[in-house]
Amino acid sequence: MADRITVGQLYPNAIAQPAVVKRIDPGARRQMDGARSFQDVLRDNLVHFSHHAETRLRQRGIELGPEQLAKIRSAIDKAAAKGAKESLLLMDNMAMIVNVSNRTVVTAMDGSSMREHVFTQIDSAVIVGS
Repeated sequence: MADRITVGQLYPNAIAQPAVVKRIDPGARRQMDGARSFQDVLRDNLVHFSHHAETRLRQRGIELGPEQLAKIRSAIDKAAAKGAKESLLLMDNMAMIVNVSNRTVVTAMDGSSMREHVFTQIDSAVIVGS
């Protein structure tokens, strides 16, 4: 019991060379693996609506069906491909302001609410065909 063994005696290189822990951010790991998580794919393909946009849609009686949501997704993809950040989408007698990078509809209005309205803080407009 008088003799003690220390970690340095068992593993002499362990103390001389401390371990280096390197964190890899998830984005870099995705690029290294070449694969994307299901959550990333889902997030990149969904259209989100801010609380304000949901309230405006409800107040103005605007209902969006699956076909319209697909058109909005496509319009956001086109705006993103051109480098847009905040875009005005004009579709079926309604207008929406969209944060392109977050894929989020910030606000929405129907045709009567658009009259004589000035849209500010946008860098692009997408006219969505019927």
